Amino acid sequence: MPILITAEELAARLSSGELTVVLDVRWSLAEPDGTEAYRAGHVPGAVYVDLDAELADHDLAGQGRHPLPTEGAFTSAMRRWGLRDGDVVVVMDDLGNQSSARAWWLLRHAGVADVRMLDGGLAAWREAGHPLDTGDVVPEPGDATAHFGGMPVVDIDEAAAFPATGVLLDARGAPRYRGEVEPIDPRAGHIPGARSAPSGENLDADGRFKSAEELREHFAGVGVTGGVPVAAYCGSGVTAAHEVAALAIAGIGAALYPGSWSQWSNDETRPVATGVSPVE
Repeated sequence: MPILITAEELAARLSSGELTVVLDVRWSLAEPDGTEAYRAGHVPGAVYVDLDAELADHDLAGQGRHPLPTEGAFTSAMRRWGLRDGDVVVVMDDLGNQSSARAWWLLRHAGVADVRMLDGGLAAWREAGHPLDTGDVVPEPGDATAHFGGMPVVDIDEAAAFPATGVLLDARGAPRYRGEVEPIDPRAGHIPGARSAPSGENLDADGRFKSAEELREHFAGVGVTGGVPVAAYCGSGVTAAHEVAALAIAGIGAALYPGSWSQWSNDETRPVATGVSPVE
């Protein structure tokens, strides 16, 4: 199944009446609630998705800032969005898919076969001259059911052991990886053995994903070659999903460590590395 859809392709699907569920996942650390931005202008028919409330389970202690939701909770969210079995789903944001990739990953994990990210996000839609709607979209409830297991996952112990046999990628910005700054979590640095591959480097200057060939070259530069096992983490498991998506575009399968640095750094028994090399 394709991973990306262009603004032109999405507009053609919507205008032809092809059943397409569009999910608007606007979120950022600075503006975690994207409701007002969504209401001010969104792709026609798009349903707003609350990343913090619907793509995470904050009742789980010790699992990081964005633990994965339960199957039951995610089923309820999918049905609120109007999803039915067999639907084509398009996810989007205004952040180069850095937040909507979390929805892409969870939907794939839940067994939804055809999930695509709007390449370039809302900016690409606007630049192509397509219209925006305002206000809220409240669809008829769907009947889809989440069945987790569609995407590989590693836990904290598996993440610790991963560099011994594979490549563990850190999708945060390089200064956080090196331990020079840490604006959120209690300790600065990275998981020993992890390699720095900031998720922002998956995108071109226009906020679109680089080509499959460019991404393969990029990941080869951090050791992802020859069928080596790959896993990714970030601060709290959100932009790591973007890394998994970029790897998938490059034709490389990868596991997600959902707890990510927010779980690791809060566990004082876990060692921390700093500097530019994987272990220091």
